[in-house]
Amino acid sequence: MPVLGPQRQLLSALNSTSPATPRLGLATNQTGPQCLEVSVPEGLFLTLGLVSVVENVLVVAAVVKNRNLHSPMYYFICCLAASDLLVSVSNVLETAVMLLLEAGALAPRAAVVQQLDDAADALTCSSMVSSLCFLGAIAVDRYISIFYALRYHGLVTLPRAWRAIAAIWVASILASTLFITYYHHTAVLLCLVSFFVAMLVLLAVLYVHMLARACRHARGIARLHRTQRSTQQGFGLKGAATLAILLGTFFLCWGPFFLHLSLIVLCPQHPTCGCVFKNFNLFLTLIICNAIVDPLIYAFRSQELRKTLQEV
Repeated sequence: MPVLGPQRQLLSALNSTSPATPRLGLATNQTGPQCLEVSVPEGLFLTLGLVSVVENVLVVAAVVKNRNLHSPMYYFICCLAASDLLVSVSNVLETAVMLLLEAGALAPRAAVVQQLDDAADALTCSSMVSSLCFLGAIAVDRYISIFYALRYHGLVTLPRAWRAIAAIWVASILASTLFITYYHHTAVLLCLVSFFVAMLVLLAVLYVHMLARACRHARGIARLHRTQRSTQQGFGLKGAATLAILLGTFFLCWGPFFLHLSLIVLCPQHPTCGCVFKNFNLFLTLIICNAIVDPLIYAFRSQELRKTLQEV
């Protein structure tokens, strides 16, 4: 199967669009309405990928360097950064190779290009699955630290964290192998979409519950110290804003990609769904943007990690 720029093999057989010149405009569908098609310039795609690579390398380096960060929470954050790093590296490398092939700087050999495409597809798929899993692991870790604070160090131990990390990586590799091998089956796409919905529900339930607990705690402190009501409202708004950023970023960056998969199952031949398929490169770009935003949300807010980064 030919490589289509930054597009993945998992969907390239079902997606007839290919990278075009940078533009934002209306594309006419032969059998349906006009479509708003957003083409992402290869230069922008590569730049975002490189920014993501630098950010996530710094997070991994900081966690490895500072022994104070050798705890389950930071190991989960480190693994999330490693997953995002793999997503970015695989997309950047494949896009760069395609640009070199198009420019004639590399001699195109079908077998080598196919092997590179298969490796990049497997790496991207496994890192996507592991990235979503580690987002869930971070949420569960924070939930336990809030609701079972006194038992946290007994429940979340380093051996258990390492077993969970190993299980996530193994499951991600197995899942990516199955997805790449049987990508043309509807069941594979349904499993991917179901997995995304399950992670979205898990994150929403855990973080909403944590926000409610924090608001109750703030009200108790306010009653104890007779703090003004405006302080309570300010805390509630800040917590709601943080929750909106966490869930909003997750849904905005990952939602379009899984919407694409859902529409392939529901309406692969419908003209309106075809308009969505034309923006597949944009959806991959949003995933790269998520790899840029994740360190800002989960890692760089830590004072200890920022201090380590300054030393690095």
